[in-house]
Amino acid sequence: MQTTATATPTCTRAPIRRRCILQSAAAFAFILATGSAAATDVNQANEAELDSVRGLGPPSTAAILRARAKAPFASWADLMQRVKGIKAARARKLSNEGLTVNGQAYPGP
Repeated sequence: MQTTATATPTCTRAPIRRRCILQSAAAFAFILATGSAAATDVNQANEAELDSVRGLGPPSTAAILRARAKAPFASWADLMQRVKGIKAARARKLSNEGLTVNGQAYPGP
């Protein structure tokens, strides 16, 4: 009689389950340590990527893209000057949500 090995689902046996939990916890800790899963640079992002930043909607995204078409943003100050509705408080919130300008987070307090 021939027997076939059955595949055991991942993370079902106790030693494997502990390892999976530890790996998941390590990945979560890394994400928390880096501040966000992925940064979105205002000079590189497309419309969908900008819309995915919490706090930016279609009107803000359109304004950013119009201003960026004239010239890339040099800094957060440049972004705030050229895009109506983005002032220090909103820039801080957008930065906390992962938006960057030339790879830099908002330098506010």
